[in-house]
Amino acid sequence: MTITSEETVPPVPITPRELISPSLFERLVGRVVKDERLSPQYAARVMEQTLAFLATCARHPNAGLSPSKAVDLGWHAFVLCTAEYAEFCQRAAGRFIHHVPIDDDGDHDEAVVTRTVTAMRAAGLPVDEELWQPDAADCNQCYAGCHDSP
Repeated sequence: MTITSEETVPPVPITPRELISPSLFERLVGRVVKDERLSPQYAARVMEQTLAFLATCARHPNAGLSPSKAVDLGWHAFVLCTAEYAEFCQRAAGRFIHHVPIDDDGDHDEAVVTRTVTAMRAAGLPVDEELWQPDAADCNQCYAGCHDSP
């Protein structure tokens, strides 16, 4: 029997918030509120979708997924908490989920966001449509600057 990487990934939680402790979730929401000057309610939605996005990346490391601009704000906040982010990645994905800025001047097309949202839905994760506008952020999950690195 061959074990695939998807078989070793923890099951999808009922809500993405369950992927981290309530205290870490609140700290990350607070960072987004402070750094981005967003309301606490909107920042909580951003973090919820960030966790859903990262859980999807954990299940699909070669899919070339990318966050929306709003969701990328939450990813930035989480990455800054290096110890907690590294522990989350190891627990959720069995590896580090790299945040790699895309340095070209071209915008992602709508297909990247559509592919990401489709993968999230297929994983049974909630999608907050307002936060997934068709302008993906200038980053992806690939550490080698491509869309298909593990």
